[in-house]
Amino acid sequence: AVALGLGKTVSEGEPCVRFSPSHPGHIPEHSTVRDIVEYSQRTFYALKLGERPPPEGWQKDGPVVRYTLDAALEDGTLAPVGSTYSAENDMVYDGVGRPGVPLVTFAPILKHGVFPLAEILKELLILGMAGTRSPVEIEFAARLSEGGEPAEMAFLQLRPLAVAREDVDVRLDDVGDRHVICESPSTLGHGRFEDLRDIVVVDRGRFDRSKSRESARSVARLNALLRREGRPYILIGVGRWGSTHPWLGIPVRWEDVSGAKVIVEAGFKDFRVTPSQGTHFYQNIVSLGVGYLTVNESAGEGVVDWEWLDRQPAHTTDGFVRLLRFEDPALVLINGRQRRGVIAAPGHPPA
Repeated sequence: AVALGLGKTVSEGEPCVRFSPSHPGHIPEHSTVRDIVEYSQRTFYALKLGERPPPEGWQKDGPVVRYTLDAALEDGTLAPVGSTYSAENDMVYDGVGRPGVPLVTFAPILKHGVFPLAEILKELLILGMAGTRSPVEIEFAARLSEGGEPAEMAFLQLRPLAVAREDVDVRLDDVGDRHVICESPSTLGHGRFEDLRDIVVVDRGRFDRSKSRESARSVARLNALLRREGRPYILIGVGRWGSTHPWLGIPVRWEDVSGAKVIVEAGFKDFRVTPSQGTHFYQNIVSLGVGYLTVNESAGEGVVDWEWLDRQPAHTTDGFVRLLRFEDPALVLINGRQRRGVIAAPGHPPA
């Protein structure tokens, strides 16, 4: 996962470019022009240096400032990672030499090789695996050529990537005739989760994106309650968990959802959510054995039965967040090999 500017963009789950070092030219999220325009990075984080006033609409977080791409275009730092969307013919062109909407796609690097990023990362991952005897994840930064100076790649840190055990056979049809309240074609984790009698829901019909921070506090309070009671639970919500962008999801920290054993991220009615695989969030999910399911109903990628959830009486309500409690446990099945998962309702199908 790479972005223009400081790594805050990647670690907090904001729009960035995800690619495989072995196949840098194939980016699933950029399969159509609409996807590129809708999900590309449009702002970046940087330290404000000098006396030049920040651009209109800038946002500040301590010493870190969020800039629009116009600033990177003016400085020349967008050129090695940028593309341009032309509304006249609905096309995205590599480079920033045309009039149109600037986008961060990394096409000059990943497609045209102006900097050997994929090759360097592939070599570092191979060396890391050889040294630790396990898959690894790394963090890095790069400063591209500027003012005649050579480009520089900085290797920041490496740690073993915990790999979920997949030696238990999980059959999704084991749900039998139980009512399925969630089905996902994109999952992390592997196994059966059977002792879950609580579901915390941020309901899509009730959620107000402008009050995402209030919803995060509500989730944190219910998480603390359930942890005190020793009750692991299923967490279902809309948007990207952990995002600091108020329109992309709910800005929880990991400790705010630490009691969840299964987490579901569902897209908005008008917005497709990409998985929360920022470094630290991803590491916690994998290393702690948390089941994770992504659903985007608008794109035909899985389903959440919001109507069924809405009909269940709430044990506790906190703002837009409801705690549902059942006498019988739900059943969650995740097949890590197939990357598919289902959540079956407690007990038998509703009458």
